[in-house]
Amino acid sequence: MDRAAEVLGLTPGAISQRIKELEQRLQRRLLDRSRSGLALTRSGDKLYCSVAGPLDKIATGYAAVSGGGTSKRIVINTVPSFAALWLVPRLGSFTEAHPEIEIAIETDTRIIDLTADPVDLVIRHGLGRYEGLTSHWLMAPELVVVASPKLLQRGPPIERLADCLHYPLLHDIECRDWRMLFEAMRIEASVPETGTAYADDHLLVRAAAAGQGLALVSTAYANSEIDSGRVVSPLSVRWPTKFAYYLVGRPQTFRRSVVRQFKAWILAEAAPNNHS
Repeated sequence: MDRAAEVLGLTPGAISQRIKELEQRLQRRLLDRSRSGLALTRSGDKLYCSVAGPLDKIATGYAAVSGGGTSKRIVINTVPSFAALWLVPRLGSFTEAHPEIEIAIETDTRIIDLTADPVDLVIRHGLGRYEGLTSHWLMAPELVVVASPKLLQRGPPIERLADCLHYPLLHDIECRDWRMLFEAMRIEASVPETGTAYADDHLLVRAAAAGQGLALVSTAYANSEIDSGRVVSPLSVRWPTKFAYYLVGRPQTFRRSVVRQFKAWILAEAAPNNHS
């Protein structure tokens, strides 16, 4: 019963209830229940022989599409920047510890429908409230100003946030992050909302490294570039954000043993980076 529950993504109690409902509908006892375990009755064996073939084909097709059932494959969807700068550099430790589990990483910025798309888990930046889904908090990065060292050498010094206005500002795609930060810090200034804008923090960091201007980005993406010296942070101040990264999936997906192992790994990996 426990094995059937794991394969179907249900609890053993739910499986038992389904069998009882089927027995009531057929007016036949399908299982003999004893202290030694469960065994098919003659009616149960006849029903099993009739449906086993078609059900095996359905299970095979389902596993091929969704990675469900007993499949060792987990399909994970996340935004390109998170995959490139945080997940992929760390993923080797998981595959080394679990070589039998196959991880497939998809990158996309569109909204994934976990009931229709062949995806098991998504990693998204938001508030963690997703109707009908289970979410696990990973990290809440902070915002930091970054720029090319060469750009800063050519311009005036930056000692406070308002000094950033002496440089070209690189924007998120909605051109609101800089304005919202100035408002949150209660700094009255005319923040330009024109200039180059990027839909992805990874691209923002790369543009800053290329000397195009100052970028306001999440530390999840900036830290590795700062460590490499490609960009520097002219201000020591970091600003918290209301949004966090979450591992999201259907409740039954998180009951799969391979998904439980991946969840335990990524939560442990994210723990030291909750504020970095």
